[in-house]
Amino acid sequence: MPDEKTLRSHRHLSWLGRHLHDPNLWHLTRKSVARAFLVGILCAFMPIPGQMVVAAVLAIIASSNLPISIGLVWITNPITIPPIFYACYRLGTWILGTGSRVDAGWAWDLATIQSEFASIWWPLLLGSLLCGVVFGIAGYALISRFWIWHVNRSWRKRAQLRTKHPRKK
Repeated sequence: MPDEKTLRSHRHLSWLGRHLHDPNLWHLTRKSVARAFLVGILCAFMPIPGQMVVAAVLAIIASSNLPISIGLVWITNPITIPPIFYACYRLGTWILGTGSRVDAGWAWDLATIQSEFASIWWPLLLGSLLCGVVFGIAGYALISRFWIWHVNRSWRKRAQLRTKHPRKK
């Protein structure tokens, strides 16, 4: 992953200008990391090419941690894409009330997928969007709560250490 200075000086990213100077894009704060989980998970569920680019743009707009937003897109990778997108497709067909076009007798080859693309696209998109929003919000809430819990725990441990081992003056 390139560092902050390399990205700021890159000639193809100059159009982003001052937006790349937002400290939330690079620092680990509770809000920027929680927003990064929202953005990254939402983009991971998008059934489109270029998920990382979309995550980067949304991270800049949302002022979330850029490396975490982009890294979370890899939740969907060549191994996890088939089961995740199939589950999203099934959810979409259930919501739309349409029967699943994919059944046990369906041929899993490129020609069949291309010919059936129009009928599977809307259920897949709806299911993916819904899963992305739900899991993204859940990720945001969980990370935010975990961060608060962790900080409070650290402060309690410090206070306990101070009471056990007071400083000598």
